[in-house]
Amino acid sequence: MDLPDPDDVSAYDELEQRLIGGPRPLAGPIELREYDPRWPTLYAEHAGRLREALGERVARVEHVGSTSVPGLAAKPVIDIALEVPDSADEPAYTGDLEAAGYLLRAREPDWFEHRLLHTTGRDVNLHVFSAGCPETDRMAMFRDWLRTNDADRELYLRTKRELAARDWKYMQQYADAKTGVIKEIMARAMAG
Repeated sequence: MDLPDPDDVSAYDELEQRLIGGPRPLAGPIELREYDPRWPTLYAEHAGRLREALGERVARVEHVGSTSVPGLAAKPVIDIALEVPDSADEPAYTGDLEAAGYLLRAREPDWFEHRLLHTTGRDVNLHVFSAGCPETDRMAMFRDWLRTNDADRELYLRTKRELAARDWKYMQQYADAKTGVIKEIMARAMAG
């Protein structure tokens, strides 16, 4: 997946148009909060809700993103990676997820058939992939590395704070601006 230049707003305008419901520019600065020990509990509650909604269609569910790393400041949004048999087969799972409170927000067929759902309160980003997706493995590896590597956790935190202090039109710009440091950290995680 080629990432747009985080400083090229026109590229993000086009990207945001592919979102269900259209573009949603940021309403203010990106908020990073100190680590909240309640985040794993919130994840566990949502994981239970997902399993209840989908039953055996849940191939894998993981707490990913910064809220899954103790001691790491994060946006107060729980990121969950969910694998289902076939993420492109939306009718097989989206109705049940919507009934459980998760709304389809984006389709990215060119990136592992990724689907993004949010809770109505936008306190959860649910990333849906097909079973066995290497992106779920990558997210879990990044999480696990940051949990055990103080230097890289601090590097990532400094980078996040610096980038969150900038003005962005879209959240995706902030996310894409972290790509360089994520690749650097992942290279060490894969070698370690």
